[in-house]
Amino acid sequence: MDHSEAPIPTALAEYHELGRYGFAPPGHRQGRGTDPRLLDVLGRQPFRDDVLASGGLDDRRSTHGYLSRAEELMADAVGADYSFFSTCGSSLSVKAAMMAVAGGDGSLLVGRDSHKSIVAGLIFAGVQPRWITPRWDAQQHFSHPPSPQQVAEEWERHPDAAGALIVSPSPYGTCADLSGIAQVCHERGKPLIVDEAWGAHLPFHPDLPTWAMNAGADLCVVSVHKMGAGFEQGSVLHQQGDLVDQDHLSACADLLMTTSPNVMVYAAMDGWRRQMVQEGHELLGAALELAYTVREQIERIPDVEVLDDELLGVEASHDLDRLQVLIDVAGTGRSGYQAADWLRRHCLVDVGMSDHRRILATLSIADDTSTVGRLVAGLRSWRRTAYDVSAAPPVDLPAPADLELESERLPRDAFFAPTETIELKAAAGRISAEQLTPYPPGIPAVVPGERLNDAVIDYLRSGIDAGMNVPDAADKTLRTVRVVV
Repeated sequence: MDHSEAPIPTALAEYHELGRYGFAPPGHRQGRGTDPRLLDVLGRQPFRDDVLASGGLDDRRSTHGYLSRAEELMADAVGADYSFFSTCGSSLSVKAAMMAVAGGDGSLLVGRDSHKSIVAGLIFAGVQPRWITPRWDAQQHFSHPPSPQQVAEEWERHPDAAGALIVSPSPYGTCADLSGIAQVCHERGKPLIVDEAWGAHLPFHPDLPTWAMNAGADLCVVSVHKMGAGFEQGSVLHQQGDLVDQDHLSACADLLMTTSPNVMVYAAMDGWRRQMVQEGHELLGAALELAYTVREQIERIPDVEVLDDELLGVEASHDLDRLQVLIDVAGTGRSGYQAADWLRRHCLVDVGMSDHRRILATLSIADDTSTVGRLVAGLRSWRRTAYDVSAAPPVDLPAPADLELESERLPRDAFFAPTETIELKAAAGRISAEQLTPYPPGIPAVVPGERLNDAVIDYLRSGIDAGMNVPDAADKTLRTVRVVV
């Protein structure tokens, strides 16, 4: 296919050249009705580009096929059979994948280190999760993706599950052995879904971890805005093989998709695909070189460690995306939350993730020596002043086994059950009716239907005191929790 074309940006340029005007939404009429004070902030161009997809950019029957052509080009660029664009993020895409494979009353093998959007998919689709316990790193205190052997063991326990869902890369940049896991699934004739939200860039450079389609996954979800160059909410759902019906997958995505998609999100994904096919190898190669350099510079800062080889191994992760620079600050006696807050306040530098001992800096093709120089300089300044900041309250870190809560009900049943609100400190033994998710990275500590225990309660309460954010809790202070009556 001719990857020099980008159907959606081209159509949008033609829309402006023709001077079209619509007596239809959006009501701002390309910015004519927008408050001038807002135009001072955003400018007029975003409003000029905010046009209807059908009956605006294309005609009412979409006879020009701009979107379908862009999706065909995306599939060809990455070697998928079919690609579906979402303007509602990978949160929509992964729900559609789950519904297509196990919707109704099915069950699914799911890594317990999954993002909260996957738990939402369990609730939407009424799917029974068969949790795959991640490999807990007791020293670093975070989870590594499950191994092929673990997936095989779960298939032995639950042979009737409709498929498996694995998150890779993790929010920390660590990757599963997807080839091995895909083989385990396909030996049983079952599909593998990969939530690869952090891996949209992986198909475009050989020095990056193997991407899901090349590893044999049947469905793969990527967020173009995370490691690509698209707008927030831009996601692509890729499919290959015959284990998942393409028409049914499309219908499931359509059930969840907005009927008013943002054309700018489509255009950005289409343009990014063209850029990656034509220039991706060079751009990503330069980004990787920069990542190696900045890792070495940060390593020279006293008591600050860049995690790398220690994340890999038989009992750890299979691979690592080096563009995800995971920085351990525990040696300073201060928390990742404090480091992130200090960098934002004093250096105007934001990092992608923070927890009780780490921060994560995500590099992309947009970065250069000047941008990473700000990061390194900020970290050096923070290190010089770290002892001026009082030590954060300690987080009560439970043993890995204590984090594995018992699933007593389907997430859907618990979420919609009659509930009551009680004090969290008195909730041990009760079944949670809400998910409690430290964010970022967005991996739920508690899923609806799980029985709470003292270890997880103490972890969350002490985490809040230390700076943890749990935004999906009904009570953001976590003094109380919603439980099943």
